[in-house]
Amino acid sequence: MTSAQVDNGQADGPKAVDAPAGEGYQRGLGARQIQMIAIGGAIGTGLFLGAGKAIDRAGPSLILAYAIAGLVIFFIMRALGELLMYRPVSGSFSEYAREFLGPFFGFVTGWTYWLFWVVTGITEVTAAATYMTYWWDIPQWLSALVFTVILYGANLISVKLFGELEFWFSMVKVTAILGMILICAGVLTVGFSDAGDTATVANLWNDGGFFPQGIGGTLMTLQIVMFAFLAVELVGVTAGESKDPKTVLPKAINTVPWRIAVFYVGALIMILSVVPWSTFKPGVSPFVAAFEEMGLGIGAAIVNFVVLTAALSSCNSGMYSTGRMLRDLAINGQGPKAFTKLTKNGLPLVGTTFSAALMLVGVWINYQWPGDAFNYVVSFATISGMWAWIMILVCQIRFRAKADRGELPQSSFKAPGAPFSSWFALAFIGLVIVMMAIDKDARISLYCAPLWGVILGVSYLVLKARNPDNKAFAKR
Repeated sequence: MTSAQVDNGQADGPKAVDAPAGEGYQRGLGARQIQMIAIGGAIGTGLFLGAGKAIDRAGPSLILAYAIAGLVIFFIMRALGELLMYRPVSGSFSEYAREFLGPFFGFVTGWTYWLFWVVTGITEVTAAATYMTYWWDIPQWLSALVFTVILYGANLISVKLFGELEFWFSMVKVTAILGMILICAGVLTVGFSDAGDTATVANLWNDGGFFPQGIGGTLMTLQIVMFAFLAVELVGVTAGESKDPKTVLPKAINTVPWRIAVFYVGALIMILSVVPWSTFKPGVSPFVAAFEEMGLGIGAAIVNFVVLTAALSSCNSGMYSTGRMLRDLAINGQGPKAFTKLTKNGLPLVGTTFSAALMLVGVWINYQWPGDAFNYVVSFATISGMWAWIMILVCQIRFRAKADRGELPQSSFKAPGAPFSSWFALAFIGLVIVMMAIDKDARISLYCAPLWGVILGVSYLVLKARNPDNKAFAKR
């Protein structure tokens, strides 16, 4: 089936067929969908739910943490953009790691990014299940199960449907945050609502100062802050299914600074000006809490619906990404051959099904620990997601060096300030990892990471020994 057929809405059932050795995907994602996927990737559970815990730890200084981390994210995305314009491929992170660092790093990156999205999927359905309790007293595990099954089904229809879902999910999130900013601006200037008498920009420094918990408290929020930005790199995975990647992807990447300025820094400035930071509590969305403090109960219910869609959006992205990463690994001989199969719609059925089945672990976590489920999985999602960022930066540094020596063609979308900006971003990620080691709640992910590394190392050696002539294990 061609991309034109996909656009015309022809959809066959999820019958798997052997895919060719090439990409095999349909270019069904248009410019508006890629733009909204890029915007939506920066707005998710980390902001809507995780920010409550971060505000409690850092107070208004969380605004500064998001601003600095946002700059680092821009450096990462421009590094990715330089690589994408050099060679736009689906499964880009593992492909670049394979080319510039060797087959082992491609193997580790592909499987780790797959694990990141599985864990993130668990995180997001956990958050979605938490939001459902705002309206109804139903078991979290039941909501998590229903959401997982629905999104799995949606991902087996067509890539265009995935793009449409993400477009409207992102539209809801963007509209909600802009609406929240405007309402807060009205409270600050006109003084309506229950918070009108106390709303003032001075709330950013009146209650214990801008750093009420000290610089240390701000640094300890970096893990939560970086988790909020995970998934901005998703546009790299869509490269193989974008209709015009060399035009659309740079435009999407260049929107990163204003996205962060508006949706993170701007939104937090407004919320923390209207409602004192000490009002917010961990585990409660600051957006919902702000509306409740303003006495706008209907607004709180609406925002709760919005944050529900944000969680479902991220889980939807996870379903999309995992199948593609597994197929990239399988095509390169670094995963089971069954993962190479595509449906007649060009969808990786087996890989998506396998990943969705593992996401059901989130149902069990929500059954066992409904109150702590989100915190248990968020730190491991952060460390596995940051591995992809590290690989992007290292590969961009290697690519730029080769391009400058004339060994490779220069990219048409060079990262500004590179390689120094990439080294700065790597140093910042190192600082985040140190903070995670200090934080007892996040430390468990650093215990799990070496275990995952050992599993991957042994698996790689076994595969290489069984397939000594496979080019996938030969350094390029």
